[in-house]
Amino acid sequence: MASGSEDVFWSEEEEIAATTDVELLKRAWRNEKAAPEILPFQQSLVQRSREQIQLLEETVEEFSGNASDELIVSLYQMDLDRTLFLLRSYLRIRLQKIEKYVIHISKTQLWNRLSEQEQKFAKRCTDIMEKHLEQSVLVRLPYGYQSILKQSISSEEDDMVPEPHLDTFVFCKSKGSVGAFQLDDVGAEIVDLVADDLYVVRYKSIKGLLENGRIDLV
Repeated sequence: MASGSEDVFWSEEEEIAATTDVELLKRAWRNEKAAPEILPFQQSLVQRSREQIQLLEETVEEFSGNASDELIVSLYQMDLDRTLFLLRSYLRIRLQKIEKYVIHISKTQLWNRLSEQEQKFAKRCTDIMEKHLEQSVLVRLPYGYQSILKQSISSEEDDMVPEPHLDTFVFCKSKGSVGAFQLDDVGAEIVDLVADDLYVVRYKSIKGLLENGRIDLV
């Protein structure tokens, strides 16, 4: 007899198999848009989406020459436009986060969440920013105040580096029943996360569930 955990496992596998790449891309786009920090790059999904876009472009071009296939062309074009929008917006949001938090990302484990191209982009951003600040601002400041990372040499931390605000409140929805979940470090805030219910919580409280794929941001 199959155990309850095995039933859950197979139902999750079946759900993933039934989910289209466009839906997965939309989910990744929503999560990235709502999360204050940059999330792991969806390499395989992005690659499949690019291949799907190429296939749709070829299909639209193939049917465009036949006037009797105008409806078919319009349907394929709608799918193409939707996929293009989601992919471009997903990548654009990530680049905006990299530009805003580039130093913080480069100094933490968040660096490993970037794609190879994003890492190259981040390095160029850092080089350009450091060169600009050194030539236009820092060189004019007195000794002890010429650091890009610290307000002064007396600062114990890198207090000039912008960081994402993990205390930001986000809307989230659980994919399945999580049960009683502790939202703080002392156990004073506990919520019962039920499947498909909408919650408003601090991002840092549920970021682990997001990373494990147990919830989605909305």
